[in-house]
Amino acid sequence: MKMTFAKICAVGLIVGVGSPASAASTIIGNGLAETCSITARLGNRDRSAENVCTQALEARDLIQRDQAATLVNRGIIRLRNGDYSLATADFNSAIQIVPGLGEAYVNRGAVLIKLGQYEASLVDLNKGIELGVEEPAKAYFNRALAYEGLDNLRAAYFDYRRASEINPEWQEPKTQLVRFTVSGL
Repeated sequence: MKMTFAKICAVGLIVGVGSPASAASTIIGNGLAETCSITARLGNRDRSAENVCTQALEARDLIQRDQAATLVNRGIIRLRNGDYSLATADFNSAIQIVPGLGEAYVNRGAVLIKLGQYEASLVDLNKGIELGVEEPAKAYFNRALAYEGLDNLRAAYFDYRRASEINPEWQEPKTQLVRFTVSGL
């Protein structure tokens, strides 16, 4: 079975295709850390949201898993604001605290996508998928963006499709899939 993939829209840069999705970490019942989790999940990007996360971390009353998750959530807010070095520092710190936190790898991969470092992003995205994340559709979507940045359209197509299968309610993977023509099935 031979497959041929072609993009319907000629899009040169990944930024024109779509932005990486952020995979937030859920925290329940820890005051500021929980608020940080909610704001990251809802897509909040203002500085007050980042400050809530910082206050939660400064309180130093979080267990390691919640501390790492709060770092991931603050990193997501920083990523959305274009503060890539600060976001990366948060994701790196989260990995140091809890090396098995898949969301830290997926989001660090998202930073690398934004920086056009697609090969490096694949390493982190694959690690995050292997470890498991709360929102795997976002991990597959990000990996599709990385593959597309490397002109591996076949792999990109299958990851967009996988993201859509995992979360059929999420429109963005479907939007990306319509740009592809699959022939030779």
